[in-house]
Amino acid sequence: MKIAVLYGGISAEREVSLSSGKGIMNALEQRGHDVVGIDFHPERLEELLKLDVDIVYIGLHGRYGEDGKIQALLDMLNLRYVGSGVQGSALAMDKARAKLFFARNGTRTAQEQVLYRHSYEREKIEIGLPFPLVVKPNQEGSTIGITFAENREQLLAGIEEAFKLDETVLIEEFISGREVTVAVIGNRGQEKALPVVEIVPKNKYYDYEAKYAVGMSEHIVPARLSDEYTDYVKKHAVLAHQALGCDVYSRVDFIVPEDGTEPVILEVNTLPGMTPTSLYPDAAKAIGLSYEEMIEELVMLSLKK
Repeated sequence: MKIAVLYGGISAEREVSLSSGKGIMNALEQRGHDVVGIDFHPERLEELLKLDVDIVYIGLHGRYGEDGKIQALLDMLNLRYVGSGVQGSALAMDKARAKLFFARNGTRTAQEQVLYRHSYEREKIEIGLPFPLVVKPNQEGSTIGITFAENREQLLAGIEEAFKLDETVLIEEFISGREVTVAVIGNRGQEKALPVVEIVPKNKYYDYEAKYAVGMSEHIVPARLSDEYTDYVKKHAVLAHQALGCDVYSRVDFIVPEDGTEPVILEVNTLPGMTPTSLYPDAAKAIGLSYEEMIEELVMLSLKK
């Protein structure tokens, strides 16, 4: 087939996307496809208007890639693409709104408080949650802009940092435990969860460096969880994927608390990383799918949408 791969983009995750795009293009070429690579930029939309391909593989991450905007544009151009559509992409990117959908399925979420730039007053801020806290831009990925606050001074600094990236900031309780992730694959109504991956970062937290620097985190497949916990996160990963209206594939992140309580869902990634250190390929490998076979499978599933 003739396949266009969109990569790069203008979000804070551009470097990650460049790496994902390179891997995706190499995989498709090795499978015998005619590949057209496009370093996407909103000011060069004519590149998309002229496309004559069988399908588009979106290797973008973050804004203009993972938030439904590029999916809407491709829909209007009647171009087929790999992965979730506008609705699933937009909802998953909006962490605060997505949590409302997770809760409907009985999936535990972290307690949170949402701040909006237009009504934020630094001197009057009152957070009804105990320290430590996690401060996140509401619509960023790859842990970009996330800070951990152990006191009010750190909290205020973290909020200011997050507001540099987003109009909405999410403050959540910090939950200590094992971080695990579940890759979901399949067309609607036929989704299945792949083996659970446990993430052991070399840093104190699973931050940007731990995610993308070679050797800065260990991925254990299958995760060292009880059968009960394994079944829970796999079931609730599929439920979260379905609740947001995702399609073909996603990766769902959880924290399994140290105190033995119910796992906590963190977020759904509709365009998970496909870099050499990424988690989704590790989960696929655990069921016998090579990187190249996995990429092709995602393309084939998307053609059936």
